[in-house]
Amino acid sequence: MPTAVYRWDPSGKLEVEIPETQLPDPNGLCFSADYKTLFVISTGQGPGDTGPGGKREVYAYDVQGTKVTNMRLFTDMMLDGIKCGPDGMRADVFGNLWISSNAPLGYAGVLCVTKEGKLIGRIRLPEVCANLAFGGPKRDRLFMAASTSLFVYQTTTQGAAPG
Repeated sequence: MPTAVYRWDPSGKLEVEIPETQLPDPNGLCFSADYKTLFVISTGQGPGDTGPGGKREVYAYDVQGTKVTNMRLFTDMMLDGIKCGPDGMRADVFGNLWISSNAPLGYAGVLCVTKEGKLIGRIRLPEVCANLAFGGPKRDRLFMAASTSLFVYQTTTQGAAPG
């Protein structure tokens, strides 16, 4: 199957929602806490990829019924002139996005941005961070999967609840 963002309909039908021609190398996905916005990462070239790779940016789409519309750049993942390549992301109950950063040391870790795309915090890790998830009994622990380690950070927020 080609690289794309797919929607699995409850009836069993699989549909392409966002083709790679629209968004190169789509990878990480995350709904906003209210499910009105879908965020999609255009990831960079990975091991074994033969194409040019994605833009290493995060895009937002409005969710309208079973379709997504109004594609727009959410964040270019630039920090101090350094491109912080995203891979995974999760939303918290306030609508902030926590986005992994596959960048050089000092910029590797997690960026936290508001629902408007403004950087409000970061977690620096000694390794690049690929994916992350909220967990724990109160969904207030951020688990970060890095190159060779799993890091846990106790937050003052909660991850958005599953639908």
